[in-house]
Amino acid sequence: MTMISTKRYLYRLCAPLVLAVLFMVAVPAAAQVLHDSLPELRNIDVVEHLGEQIPLDTRLVNDRGDTVTLAKYFGQGKPVVMVMGYYNCPMLCQMVLNGLSDGLRTVPWEPGGDYLLLNVSINPRETYELAAAKKRNYLEYFRRDNAADGWHFFVGPEEQTRSLAEALGFRYYYDEARQEYAHAAVAFILSPDGVISRYLYGLTFKANDLKLAILEASEGKIGNTIDRIILYCYHYDPDAKGYVVFASNIMKLGGLLSLILLFIFLAILWLKDRKRSFAKKQDEMQGAKAGGR
Repeated sequence: MTMISTKRYLYRLCAPLVLAVLFMVAVPAAAQVLHDSLPELRNIDVVEHLGEQIPLDTRLVNDRGDTVTLAKYFGQGKPVVMVMGYYNCPMLCQMVLNGLSDGLRTVPWEPGGDYLLLNVSINPRETYELAAAKKRNYLEYFRRDNAADGWHFFVGPEEQTRSLAEALGFRYYYDEARQEYAHAAVAFILSPDGVISRYLYGLTFKANDLKLAILEASEGKIGNTIDRIILYCYHYDPDAKGYVVFASNIMKLGGLLSLILLFIFLAILWLKDRKRSFAKKQDEMQGAKAGGR
């Protein structure tokens, strides 16, 4: 093997992991250099389509072998966490699903009851039996009750999965030499109506980021009042690739809390003054009655 062909082989071997690292560390300048030196990476990208609708008429085959449309899993008032990859992926897809499972295990909401998880294969040659086997493995790994009703695995024809990927801005390509798909490491957070709400990148997912993203996608319909207050205090920072404290909103809440405390303090003073005035009048009335006798 010549030096040039060896370099090309190493580039193809490392390209998916290099891209995943780029998304995690988020260094645009370095990404541009690598894109220029590795032409294959130009076919791998995530172009964010925040606020756009995914095609709910996409026809897929679920892990039970039934042909369904994505519309079946939307319109239920539940936000959706979606991942695109493939089940025979030698490394990256498994790492993404492991990271997602680890993060969601500590989120207090239940898949199926509060949100849905959808995993879609981009490999048209994969079967629903393989999807079912992958689902069994991850349900055992996930270890959450009733997760089977909320986590669904799909396969489908290329024109359908490719159309869904394009709507999500998920660009990938098939490497003939390695017979593998190259793609980025990303999870998509969708509203109950199928609108793209958030992109979360990397091989690990912080529980707080997942919780806030799901809460944000649900428009406050899940979680309690404290959860919604917490969401008000955070916002998504694309540079940090996660949710960070939103100082101005905290200041607003602090100001509101100060006003409430001031109101309570003044109310207490007013009530005490009323009580003293009432007691004084009572004493005067008692004194007047005593003098009249």
